Amino acid sequence: MSPTLHFLNSRLFLCLLVTLPQHYFAFGTSKPTIGLSLRAVLDDSPESPLYLFENLTRAERVEKLIKITYARANYLDLVSRPNAMVVPDNIRIPINRDGFVYIVLFRIGSQRHRVRLLIDTGGGLIWTQCQPCKNCYPQRIGIYDSRVSTSYGKLPCDHPLCHGDDRLYDCVNGECVYRVLYAGGGSTIGVASLESFEFLISNNEAKTFNDVIFGCSNDNINFSFQNGYVSGIFGLSLSPDSMASQFSPLTHARFSYCLVPFRDAIPHPIILRFGEDIPQLPPGQVQTTLFVNPPPRSYLYYLELLDISVGNHRLGFPPNTFKIRPDGSGGCFIDSGSLISRIDSNTVGVNAYVEVLAVFEAYYGSRKLQRTRGPQGLELCYENPANYHDFAAITFHFNGADYNVDGEYGHFFDSVEGLFCVAIIKGSTGTLLGAWHQQNKRIIYDGGIRGLQFADEQCINDVP
Repeated sequence: MSPTLHFLNSRLFLCLLVTLPQHYFAFGTSKPTIGLSLRAVLDDSPESPLYLFENLTRAERVEKLIKITYARANYLDLVSRPNAMVVPDNIRIPINRDGFVYIVLFRIGSQRHRVRLLIDTGGGLIWTQCQPCKNCYPQRIGIYDSRVSTSYGKLPCDHPLCHGDDRLYDCVNGECVYRVLYAGGGSTIGVASLESFEFLISNNEAKTFNDVIFGCSNDNINFSFQNGYVSGIFGLSLSPDSMASQFSPLTHARFSYCLVPFRDAIPHPIILRFGEDIPQLPPGQVQTTLFVNPPPRSYLYYLELLDISVGNHRLGFPPNTFKIRPDGSGGCFIDSGSLISRIDSNTVGVNAYVEVLAVFEAYYGSRKLQRTRGPQGLELCYENPANYHDFAAITFHFNGADYNVDGEYGHFFDSVEGLFCVAIIKGSTGTLLGAWHQQNKRIIYDGGIRGLQFADEQCINDVP
């Protein structure tokens, strides 16, 4: 058994979707398979140095999460269109300092320089601020200086990432240069580079991975990370320059997590597992559905959604309701970077969002529950009678697998206001299975079979 790699000092914030594709650049396939394990803490938690929700009510917390979900939806729509460009001037990644964000702490270079990178699951490039700075925002730990690292190197212009029609970067004056724009006006410019990354595998032992592709950013504008805790971005999408892509040969392109229930929007730590560190699931309990090809230039995991049930009522949507449309919109994908699931309102021939909520409304209307106003963005809310537990489940019928969400995890509950809401928001460009509907489930992304596996699990028992 290969050793499990524990990032014991890592501290991560935001609901993360890590993806592990099969293509890579930095590592050879002859290296042994390993397991990786990371501890994750969400920033809506007092454990987080980015904790900003301390004085908000439960409803206000959820409203923030919904706004983050909508902002992320706008970005994902942008990069999923056939004419989208995922390079130089067209990337719009929603970075929100008072949203859910992950931070990972590790060391780079021969000087073992500490970096704290904010995880972005929609983008690929890993970058950190780099001396000498043209424009750098304040950070508490020292800024990395490539000039003093003997393990540093620049990515050559003839590298596939910098050369050809599918390049992600541009060759400028003999250097492979990138420019990434973020929502809100932030931007980073730098040189695509190679460096050693060091992760802890125990309390007193570290393992170094050489020639990891990353960005040495010396021109960073309009970033406002709170208290200077963040020194850059840690890309974990399907993009070939992401950390997940570069490590896929070592992990068999497999990733897994199990989300502990949020408990009124106050999240608990989670463990992110890779490769051999993923637990074996009993064959009779695990379900599998294969991924479908995403739109051009999209790095998301799309699934073939056939139908939806609410309680025992199957809606019977027409075939192709949830197919990807010619303009790249539509379809269904899983993304734990979005907290609340959304259902497409622009499906052809029928408004799937309206139809699903109508069944929920009929369900609770038959039980004589009283409608009330809840957090902005959650349309269907009710007063929660004492000792009421008859909450409708929702099932996403995928090709080959039924993804059932227990009523307890399909609703938002506000015990202070005495209400509950159906945890679904309106989508306009596609259907998304968000983190709220992934509570207490073991989720496995398997690039080997090109499929998603899942099973019910008590995630509180998922410990390092």
